[in-house]
Amino acid sequence: MSAILDVRNLSIEIETDNGPVRVLDRFNLQLAEGEIHTLVGESGSGKSLLAKAILGFINPRWKITADRLWWRHYDLLALNAAQRRIVTGRDMAMIFQDPSSYLDPNDKVGAQLRESIPSGELSGVYLKRRADRQTRAERLLHRVGIKDTADVMERYPHELSEGLAQKVSIAMAIAHNPKLLIADEPTTAMEPSTRGQIYRLLAKLSAGQGMSILMITQDLTAVIPESQRISLIYCGQLMETGPTEEVMQAPYHPYTDAMLSMSLSGQDIAPKTRLPTLSGAIPTLQHMPIGCRLGPRCPYARRACIDQPPLSKKQQVQFACHYPLHDGDEND
Repeated sequence: MSAILDVRNLSIEIETDNGPVRVLDRFNLQLAEGEIHTLVGESGSGKSLLAKAILGFINPRWKITADRLWWRHYDLLALNAAQRRIVTGRDMAMIFQDPSSYLDPNDKVGAQLRESIPSGELSGVYLKRRADRQTRAERLLHRVGIKDTADVMERYPHELSEGLAQKVSIAMAIAHNPKLLIADEPTTAMEPSTRGQIYRLLAKLSAGQGMSILMITQDLTAVIPESQRISLIYCGQLMETGPTEEVMQAPYHPYTDAMLSMSLSGQDIAPKTRLPTLSGAIPTLQHMPIGCRLGPRCPYARRACIDQPPLSKKQQVQFACHYPLHDGDEND
């Protein structure tokens, strides 16, 4: 299956007091049509920066380079700002971990939802277009699992539960039928039952309309069964990527293995048991390690790790490690 989003060796450099720092370091990501791809990494690993680079939410002070940043048949880096907005505005959408950052607290839900519906999809005179907007808004709420549409549309965002507010933000995001939906930690701090509802909803939307989803999370327990592929990122570097089931059952990279060990879902943990964790902490921008950036925290690190390892491939899994946990010496 060919990729509709193809990111090759994407780097982002920002200026600091100590000079430029490469916060995203030659990152690779491919996403097929209708695929759910999960991007996992600790806080500060560069996940949201990648999303912003794809969507074009770019700070003028960033220096962005890539061998390829293609969306369908568009070279995104070759487009000017106006062209980029047209393409991403038409084909892409994003939902955030905090619905309040997406919803206007001063307007009722119905008004915001109606406004998110593209005018080009409406026809007829003013009254007919207004009625059509209302009907489409109600249908959007139905699609995201909200039954009492009349009540919800008359509420302000602060009057909604967290789960309900996130469903409304998803309805607004899919109003123009995007081909790519980026979900940036959409269930952070939610109750498990609400989190499950949001995940099932996103999977249903992907299957129902062939929408690709890039699911961003820092928790491997949040990887939903419908996720076809998974990528792990640390300090802006790609650690491992491949089919979700293969990566999670037999990881090659020590970082993936550590993240799995820290995911305690379904395990019985005795009281006062020391939880598995990586030693140390994520380095600051001013003190990024050379070579493999996991090196100072990796239990398997050796002298060779001061050189950044190339991507190696074993079957359908790619990983960047000089000393993988299993045999994987077939280079990509």
